[in-house]
Amino acid sequence: MTNEIRIGVQLWPGGSPDYQTWRRAVLHAEELGVDAIFGYDHFHRPATEPSEDGLPQLLPVQPDVNNFEGWTALASWAEITDRSDIGLLVTGIGYRNPDLLADMARTVDHISNGRLILGVGAGWYEKDYAVYGYDFGTVTSRMDLFEESLARVKNRLAQLIPPPVRDIPILIGGMGVKRTLPIVARYADIWHTFASVDEYRRKNQLVKELAAEAGRDAGAITRAVHWTGRENAESFVQEGVTFFTTEIHPTAAGYDFAEVRDMLAWRARDH
Repeated sequence: MTNEIRIGVQLWPGGSPDYQTWRRAVLHAEELGVDAIFGYDHFHRPATEPSEDGLPQLLPVQPDVNNFEGWTALASWAEITDRSDIGLLVTGIGYRNPDLLADMARTVDHISNGRLILGVGAGWYEKDYAVYGYDFGTVTSRMDLFEESLARVKNRLAQLIPPPVRDIPILIGGMGVKRTLPIVARYADIWHTFASVDEYRRKNQLVKELAAEAGRDAGAITRAVHWTGRENAESFVQEGVTFFTTEIHPTAAGYDFAEVRDMLAWRARDH
């Protein structure tokens, strides 16, 4: 990863009129010049609204809508794109065997000629688990499994023949002080958050301290945040953020790239 400002977009498949519309959006994102294109790893689209702290919260009703599976789509994206990194924000470890996940990641990395970002998370959307027959467990059990699985992923990636094209960067999202940030400090190549500037500043300092305790260079962890407008972008850059992402939820008309264009224009003008 570099210190240049990078722009990423997460294209939600949930609610897309059809697969072809989602596919065209991937191609258009690369044409616009984004550095990374992400899907998600949900079997159903989470229906959310912003909460008081700005983070999404689930609506009481979770309707079934058009949706498509993420990892099979990534294999296709690896073929149809040429430049952008690709990945999922983020893979739910609770329904992915970690050794198999490493093999899937290695294969997509080869198909894409070294453009995969391996986003991994503990999982949070209960409907995915319940409908598909996975054990949702508790926050503690999911975090335990997440930490154990990351070690297995790293171990399997080192054993695969042939190895990945590059050292696949592992992206971990979240801001939890007790479990998530220590895991970020140990395993993440990219740390992604939805934090405000003030909260990010506090949590970033903690990541630096935890990385030092883990014997890692905190500067080697790329800082990524969800885009909250130009008014906050410069403050994040001053705090060391070099990767900005946004997400687009499709409508019947498709995908609106207005915010992505604004992000790219901001980068082109000032960076």
